[in-house]
Amino acid sequence: MMTSAGAPAPKHRRGSAISFSGFGPPPGLDDIVKQAQDLYLHPKPAKMPEGKKKLPKPGPAKLSKNASVDEWLKCAFNNQYLPESVMKKLCEICKEFLMEESNIQPVSTPVTVCGDLHGQFYDVLELFRVAGGAPSDVRVEPSPVPTNVITSDDIEPPTEITDPKLKKKLRSKDTEGEGSANTSGVSDEDDAEEEEERGRKRESSHGASLGIEKEGSSTIPGNQNYIFLGDFVDRGYFSLETLTLLLCLKARYPDRVTLVRGNHESRQITQVYGFYEECQQKYGNASVWKACCQVFDFLVLGAVIDGKVLCVHGGLSPEIRTLDQIRVIARAQEIPHEGAFCDLVWSDPEDVGTWAVSPRGAGWLFGNKVATEFNHVNGFQLIARAHQLVNEGYKWHFEDKSVVTVWSAPNYCYRCGNVASIMNLGEDLEPKFTIFSAVSERDRHVPPTTNRRTEYFL
Repeated sequence: MMTSAGAPAPKHRRGSAISFSGFGPPPGLDDIVKQAQDLYLHPKPAKMPEGKKKLPKPGPAKLSKNASVDEWLKCAFNNQYLPESVMKKLCEICKEFLMEESNIQPVSTPVTVCGDLHGQFYDVLELFRVAGGAPSDVRVEPSPVPTNVITSDDIEPPTEITDPKLKKKLRSKDTEGEGSANTSGVSDEDDAEEEEERGRKRESSHGASLGIEKEGSSTIPGNQNYIFLGDFVDRGYFSLETLTLLLCLKARYPDRVTLVRGNHESRQITQVYGFYEECQQKYGNASVWKACCQVFDFLVLGAVIDGKVLCVHGGLSPEIRTLDQIRVIARAQEIPHEGAFCDLVWSDPEDVGTWAVSPRGAGWLFGNKVATEFNHVNGFQLIARAHQLVNEGYKWHFEDKSVVTVWSAPNYCYRCGNVASIMNLGEDLEPKFTIFSAVSERDRHVPPTTNRRTEYFL
């Protein structure tokens, strides 16, 4: 091409603008510009990816005539509760497996340890997603808006509140009688709510990954075992569906799922804080609740990971010095009001000398000296427990980090604003925490009638 002066036209450089003045736009350019303007001014919603599952919708499950445990599990992942006769059968199956387990169940690494769930079903699905998978062939799709996942390498929970404005805000909440969410991990849950030889060793087995591994997160993808530290029910909207999912996983993969009893796995507590009422509403009677309570009676009291990490719901007891003293407890009963059994599900770590009376009205407060001595006598390097709301998702207790609290119910009671965590342990037994947030409101269903649960301060 030649210019009007006869000199050759400069070559067009990539990235420079091209002017079409003087010889008109190329064919179709006006149409392209118009389409671009329309898209800018009137953007079309993005299409969902092919195969994208809809948000699990709660309701009764519709099973085939001879439905298997796999079909029950699929319905459970879709937030559907099982028919009464099937739910009772599921409870019987789980009882048979639980009867074979020791009070303290041995578990092998790799393992994911989960804290309180409290019936927050959609957050349990999120837990499995960020954990990298669960023992199931049913996939949990990621949320449309990815949840921020932070690992323990990115954040270390503060040991005290240093922001004066936050301190003032928390004090004002305390004076109003509200359950303030502090970072001490001592009584936040209380303010918001109340609050081997015989066993078969848990070996990793093969199974499809349930979730999607997040790049950069401290997950153990694939075939890890799971330990759930109790308090599966009460407070949340879907206690029945949450428990159904855990029981289906236990029935389908008994050697990979360990269910530890919490203080809410009890007849007395569930009659006050939601689970009993929910069963009555969905089944029209209390027969399923009774069957579930019989399962509660056979849940293990704790687990030991590779002989080095003790997992319990609450804490220690002045009546227990060795693991053998836990092994001989008669666990097939309602949780007593006092004694070693009671203490295991109710006690809390605290900065006390040895033992102190618990403000909960059950269990004890135990100090660093007690925890350190117990670990030394039994050859443990760590006690992992749940039972207390921690705003940061997990918290180390005492200078030597002999105890850790794991909390797995984000935005507890749908109002506390906390994050949650899970603890992953590999062969090196080095704890790695994955912190996750509650799923957004648009990614969860809320029952049409949600009665406010009774508050309790113990």
